[in-house]
Amino acid sequence: MIESVQQLRQLVSPPPNRRDIDWDGVERDLGDELPADYKELIGIYGGGYWDNYLYILEPGCANDDYNLLDWKGWHTEVLEDLWEFEDKPAELNEDGARLLPWATTDNGELLYWLIRPGRRSDDWTVMVNEARGDHWEHFGHTCTQFLASALTGDIRSTLLSAHYFPLPVHTHRRLRPTDQ
Repeated sequence: MIESVQQLRQLVSPPPNRRDIDWDGVERDLGDELPADYKELIGIYGGGYWDNYLYILEPGCANDDYNLLDWKGWHTEVLEDLWEFEDKPAELNEDGARLLPWATTDNGELLYWLIRPGRRSDDWTVMVNEARGDHWEHFGHTCTQFLASALTGDIRSTLLSAHYFPLPVHTHRRLRPTDQ
């Protein structure tokens, strides 16, 4: 088990049923191999709502609003339009560097994987974009390292709401289908 996923298991008990996902099909649809820690996280917890604030996107999520596959297409277009009016974060100045969303918040902040050419998916790091603004933060962590470190307070984002995240006692809820 990946160390950061094990740390998350110690912070929050996983739900009783594991998710089985056709990762080959998902990665074929995305056009990218996903990080092993993310796949392990989704297999154990599914897409979910952490500390009543952070939504982890999941391929084929029961709640259509948090389907990773839908967010990828939508955000690729949104970001291309955004760069016409705002400067790209410095991390994206490298030819071929791009972003793929993996989480969002109640406030609308977005968390992305920073994908750099020639790097394996297990080396993707985290970018956070403020809701309705042009401020960005970069964290040299994988998504599960970021999540575990944010929950324990080992790292702090100035863009994520410190008033609501993390909670003193951590929680995780699976996302319900959209129509419930």
